[in-house]
Amino acid sequence: MLIKVYGAAVQGIDAYIVTIEASTSRGIRFFLVGLPDSAVKESHERIVSAFHVNGYKFPSSQIIINMAPADIRKEGAAYDLPLAIVIMASVGDISAELLDDYVIMGEMGLDGSLQPVKGALSMAIKARAEGFKGIILPFQNAPEAAVIDNLEVYGAHNLREVVDLLNQRNGHIVPVENISGFDCKDQFCQGFDFQDVKGQSGVKRALEVAACGGHNLIMIGPPGSGKSMMARALPSILPPLTKDESIETTKIHSVAGFTGNGAALITQRPFRHPHHTISNVALTGGGTNAQPGEISLAHNGVLFLDELPEFSRSALEVLRQPLEDRTIVISRAKYRVEYPASFMLVASMNPCPCGYYNHPTKECHCSPTTIDRYLGKVSGPLMDRFDLQCEILPVGFDDMSSERKGETSAEIRERVIRARAVQAGRFRDEKGVYCNAQMDSRLLHRYANAEPASIRMLGEAMNRLNLSARAYDRILKVARTIADMDNSAVICPNHIAEAIGYRSLDRASWGK
Repeated sequence: MLIKVYGAAVQGIDAYIVTIEASTSRGIRFFLVGLPDSAVKESHERIVSAFHVNGYKFPSSQIIINMAPADIRKEGAAYDLPLAIVIMASVGDISAELLDDYVIMGEMGLDGSLQPVKGALSMAIKARAEGFKGIILPFQNAPEAAVIDNLEVYGAHNLREVVDLLNQRNGHIVPVENISGFDCKDQFCQGFDFQDVKGQSGVKRALEVAACGGHNLIMIGPPGSGKSMMARALPSILPPLTKDESIETTKIHSVAGFTGNGAALITQRPFRHPHHTISNVALTGGGTNAQPGEISLAHNGVLFLDELPEFSRSALEVLRQPLEDRTIVISRAKYRVEYPASFMLVASMNPCPCGYYNHPTKECHCSPTTIDRYLGKVSGPLMDRFDLQCEILPVGFDDMSSERKGETSAEIRERVIRARAVQAGRFRDEKGVYCNAQMDSRLLHRYANAEPASIRMLGEAMNRLNLSARAYDRILKVARTIADMDNSAVICPNHIAEAIGYRSLDRASWGK
């Protein structure tokens, strides 16, 4: 008798259907084919134990199980449940009537209890796309899958509940209520608030501009000037995720195994801050079993690199392509996967090894050669990816001791949301473009409408300040964002002037 059960596997952040076929005949051997890895092969022992504990008899006949497509490697213990179901169905312990209606996945313990799996949301999306009636998963994954409309989602605690469901017995398992609504009201990121940042009004303004346009930003200044604190407060002023952004972000974190048990959608923009000892693979993704890296886990959010020059040169250079293309393609001998990587890059660094180069009161003890070598750790092409470059000075005593509170993150966030709404209307017909930072040269020429006086000011500034040619597009993008914040259809001279002020490190005279 030939029985088929359907599971799913994840490649990149998308899933594909795996057909698990079982055939029984006379004999006593057990065959599992279809390119399973060691974890899948070990499922035999877990299934035998689960059958024994729950009072089911493991078949004494010969069983051949094939996992198709047979040329793609099947990895992980998530196939335990569908393999157990196909074995029971092949000897008549489970009715085959409902097997074609559901995708079934789950890792089993020795007692038949189900453990959560990775990529549940991607599996649910694929199950609906392929016309399945529903999906059966461990109960911890059910809320995550339940955000998909028109799909029955069953969250089971153990093997017995799944058997009762498929045999249409009255059991305790019922479909999880669909979570079709999406409320952004609770998305405000708790933690650091801008009202707790003393002084630094200019840098806070730069962070607001960056949030409004999705721009990359680097802060350079001495130790203790508040760089890390302000970067960690940035998520509190970012606009809320849309439902599509939330689903895509959740898919990435689900594939990586970072969604919490019982969680549905991720509703706060990610904020990733890896240590400077991170490896290239951990940053970009990949590995023996492909996993998203930090740049993909920061998708639709912020990647914060503190002490930027301390990161390895090779790790920093691999950021250049994802920052332009907003995706990362991982190609290895055995696989090729593509992960989204649309994030805001925020970085901070000291101006020299001792930290006091260009300091107004403290003396720097580094030699010019040491300073040049230190700053040279960040290449020109990478520095070119930062739209805003801010020099930070230490906070004065008066600001530090003041009891006066600044603007709250909630107040700043309202302005950011209004500016993003302007950009959403502008780019509604441009696929994959949602904010000013994502404009290419064609879109910049179309939408960065500047007054003649603004263009003259930009030309004069480039000559007088000895700005590099690569700063031209960056200044226009930032000026377009500042104009949006002022609800101005055209870029005025004051918008250009402020944008020029955010190109500190491009000036030939910086630090001299």
